[in-house]
Amino acid sequence: MNIVQTVAPISVIIPCYRCASTIGRAVDSVFSQSITPAEVVVIEDCSGDETLAALQELERIYQGRITIVQMKANCGVASARNAGWAIATQPYIAFLDADDSWHPEKLRIQYEYMSNNPDVVLCGHKCAWVIDETTPTVLSKDRAVTRISAHSLLFKNAFSTPTVMMKRNIPFRFADGQRYVEDAFLWQQIALFGLAVARIESDLAYIHKAPYGSAGLSARLWKMERAELGNFVSHYRAGRIGSGLLLVVAVFSCAKHVRRILMRPGGR
Repeated sequence: MNIVQTVAPISVIIPCYRCASTIGRAVDSVFSQSITPAEVVVIEDCSGDETLAALQELERIYQGRITIVQMKANCGVASARNAGWAIATQPYIAFLDADDSWHPEKLRIQYEYMSNNPDVVLCGHKCAWVIDETTPTVLSKDRAVTRISAHSLLFKNAFSTPTVMMKRNIPFRFADGQRYVEDAFLWQQIALFGLAVARIESDLAYIHKAPYGSAGLSARLWKMERAELGNFVSHYRAGRIGSGLLLVVAVFSCAKHVRRILMRPGGR
């Protein structure tokens, strides 16, 4: 099935917190797509700086094609995404973070794949870390796709959030109030429920900061580790995994945590 259309039934959800200097790049990458999403929802999570003004300016530039949701209190990225999800109207949703960007063919490639594979409820893809503002424009013609198993997601998060497109009506959401590893927890829930998950092996999104740099949430490695272990315990208590698997993934996670500490500048 070859999809040819101008507007795709996709809601793009972008949580925003103190991102006045980067949100323009993110939104521009959405409206530079070869197929246009039907709606773009940005959630202003009580930044207390110039972020709201930047969003309002983008709303003016794009002539009302952006919906701005203002949170009443700072609740974190999980709750912000859920707030956008709650008002999304399209059958597919795609997530983008305010400091990241997309390749112009991202939505077309991903939407075409999901339309051709209706059993897949969550589709991600690879992403590239971009040091400067130069992003690749050439994609490999061989776009291999990997079906991702539920157990593999317990050992490694296969998806950065800005790579994910999913069906809007799935029976799961991000854990409200969870500020660390909230994305991996949702992907795991979906896969452990038995729903099909896949990854397109092409770099269709760009991260403009180091994954484990000295700034942002990724710098708080211990809080991330504690949240990951908490995710495993939640799966165990919900009956999604057994005690043996819980022990294995917990030990593996702790080993990864030590490695990340040693890899940081000044970590050893």
